[in-house]
Amino acid sequence: MTPGATAPVRLADIVSGLGGELHGDDQRVITRIASLESADETSLSFLAQARFKPLLQATRAGCVLVRADMLPLVPEGASAIVTPDPYLYYARLTRWWLARKRQSDTVGVHGSAVIGQGVVIHPTATVGAFAVIGDRAVIGEHAVIGSHTEVGADAVVGSATRIASRVAFGHDCRIGARGTIHSGAVIGADGFGFAPFEGRWEKIEQLGTVVIGDDVDVGANTCIDRGALDDTVLSDGVKLDNLIQIAHNVRIGAHTAMAGCVGVAGSARIGAGCTFGGAAMILGHLEIGDGVHISAASVVMSSILKPGQYSGVFPIDDNGSWEKNAATLRQLHTLRTRLRALEKKITP
Repeated sequence: MTPGATAPVRLADIVSGLGGELHGDDQRVITRIASLESADETSLSFLAQARFKPLLQATRAGCVLVRADMLPLVPEGASAIVTPDPYLYYARLTRWWLARKRQSDTVGVHGSAVIGQGVVIHPTATVGAFAVIGDRAVIGEHAVIGSHTEVGADAVVGSATRIASRVAFGHDCRIGARGTIHSGAVIGADGFGFAPFEGRWEKIEQLGTVVIGDDVDVGANTCIDRGALDDTVLSDGVKLDNLIQIAHNVRIGAHTAMAGCVGVAGSARIGAGCTFGGAAMILGHLEIGDGVHISAASVVMSSILKPGQYSGVFPIDDNGSWEKNAATLRQLHTLRTRLRALEKKITP
């Protein structure tokens, strides 16, 4: 089967479910969602940015999502759904599409699952094969616990939250409604806390937990450590990519998003509506205000309170040029001192 293909659907069904202004045959059958380049006559695609207009004009897609001003560029014979924000429409279409394609979860507890004492599992929830649910844990309405996943004692999983297979969701941790945690994630491992004593390290027990709000996505193999004393907190709508490290006592504001391999050191406070490019690093005990956007691979070494885009990456170059520029940069303070001395000599 072609990737992304599902049972055929009419354009009329899509517009009925998601809205938009249809131009063309409402009985046209769509079998998959595709990029403009790979689309064929039974595919639906979208134009998110004007700079891709040449791809729109050359596409073979049977239907495209476009803004009204792009409608004249739709190839002859293709249908179009006009919407103010094609990318947002595409996002909602993927969820609508997957809901039709995905097999319904088998409601109930698999016979191989291990269920502790005093556990509350809603009758509409799903607990997969070989899952382990600790004592007094609560699994909410329509929640899904994947196979081989462990939910610790006294943990709470909110309604319609999906935890994939092989996730460790630690004791006392909580996640709200409609969340997603992908495979390999570890929620509520001990934070990195040790006290130095006579040349060795004494462990500091981590007594807090992890509190996750509603509509939060946690990527594969991402780790969120429990707090040392206070909790580690992710507010509503936070989106974390794969392979991210969130250290103990970190607080992340609503609808902040982080790309893969970001690292946030302990007790950092991050505001709402922020974005962090891949491999960005935030040092501990810093404060990042609302609406701050950090470029990929940047290292944040001091607090940032003013909204805006910040970059801290030495630009890539051929190695010879990079070494010369780096060597010059190392001498910058000396050059500054010499320049000031010269200014004093020539200034009356």
